[in-house]
Amino acid sequence: MPVQANGILARRLQKRVERLSKDESGAAAVEFAMIATPFFFLIFGLLEVCLLFIMSTVMEHAISESSRSIRTGQAQQAELDESDFRDLICAKTFGMIDCGNKLHIDVEKLDNFAGGGSSVPLDADGNVDDSEFGFDPGGPNEIVAVRVYYEWALITPVISAPLVNMNGSKHLIQSNFVFRNEPYGE
Repeated sequence: MPVQANGILARRLQKRVERLSKDESGAAAVEFAMIATPFFFLIFGLLEVCLLFIMSTVMEHAISESSRSIRTGQAQQAELDESDFRDLICAKTFGMIDCGNKLHIDVEKLDNFAGGGSSVPLDADGNVDDSEFGFDPGGPNEIVAVRVYYEWALITPVISAPLVNMNGSKHLIQSNFVFRNEPYGE
């Protein structure tokens, strides 16, 4: 309810205040400015989680396809080493990963399927410790574990904080594939 004012100056001031209180020009811009930052953080966080899921799926596909050469004995007969196997994996990732220092590969022969653990090779500082990684594709009918780790740099600082499991705001993507080699060469 408007305040009653005596005098011409007070009436003009009252009308101006009433007119300004009803003026809504610029309200949408102010409201958008208030919600834009949290909205974009949520959108970028959601995109990052989706991209992380896609990268995990791409890595699983690359390992499955690349491990076929070990499983069938082609890698052993061609005497492929870790570098050649890395190239096979990178060729199956559609150019979505940096195959340099961020990709870590461990291929080892196991005594049984229960020995194919999926421990995370991080040291106390949150960096990948691949000092015990090797490349042993085994022979015919032997059980082999292929483990690939990729250091994914997260880009949204606040939203992706629960995803950080490494030093430097990174997430370690891990893919495992355990199988028995075919009886090639027999």
